[in-house]
Amino acid sequence: MRRLCVCCFLLLACYGDGQEVKFSSDVKVVTLLATVRDRSGAIVKDLTKDDFRLEEDGRPQTIRYFSREADLPLILGLLVDTSRSMQTVFERERVASNRFFDQVLREDRDLAAIVHFDVNVGVLQGFTSSRTDLAAALAQLRIPGRASTLLYDAICQASDDMMRSQNGRKAFILLSDGMDWNSESSLSNAIEYAQRADTMIYSILFAHRQNRPRRRAVADMGRGMKTMERLARETGGGFFRVSGVNPIGRIYSQIEDELRNQYSIGYTSNRIDASGKYRKLKLTTIRKGLTVRTRDGYYPK
Repeated sequence: MRRLCVCCFLLLACYGDGQEVKFSSDVKVVTLLATVRDRSGAIVKDLTKDDFRLEEDGRPQTIRYFSREADLPLILGLLVDTSRSMQTVFERERVASNRFFDQVLREDRDLAAIVHFDVNVGVLQGFTSSRTDLAAALAQLRIPGRASTLLYDAICQASDDMMRSQNGRKAFILLSDGMDWNSESSLSNAIEYAQRADTMIYSILFAHRQNRPRRRAVADMGRGMKTMERLARETGGGFFRVSGVNPIGRIYSQIEDELRNQYSIGYTSNRIDASGKYRKLKLTTIRKGLTVRTRDGYYPK
């Protein structure tokens, strides 16, 4: 992974017992953010470094750096599906997104950007901490007359052009039905680009029937759901489905809770080969009944 910057070293330089950690500035540290929940679904906030076990490609790793992250800056990218299939839920997306930024964004610390995708991929607002600018960008969202949904291209472009150069807790908030039409990139490409940019994807699925035969509509909804679930699972984010009992406003509150209550875990791989191939990660806890969510793996840099 990228070499940790000085500020990240300072953040991770102490364990919970106050012991100072010494390390060289050229050590390559792999970092991952994790959310832990109990059987009832509540976020667990009292774990220590010794509660976790980490493996890379099946090999046990020593966790060297650990902290509970509630204050590290957030870098958020809102990816909004503005294709014609989203017409019926479009205004709900806009209103809830405005409310989300009002609740979550700390104007002195956090940054957010807004990207739309349909027949094109466009940046409506680059990274800013201004809620006013973000609201103005959301007001510009429009659905075009032509049909196309460049979902995979949007993730690839936003990961490479916007997220890769940022430092902090990085996440995409993806609003879509999960259907892609006409992207040059594939689903696997999109996941790889997000992983290389160290960016989690929180996918929010709007599953709804359009003017299509019932069998086709059901098949498309199932395919879209699988896509959104995979994007979240393999990047360490979360998957949510909008419904009557779980409206988008409530989903945004759940995402905010997760982003404010994560564990930051760092280690130096004991692998000596210089291969740039993907490495699988497995993070668990020694406490029974807990579920850990983090990214699926990483590409060495």
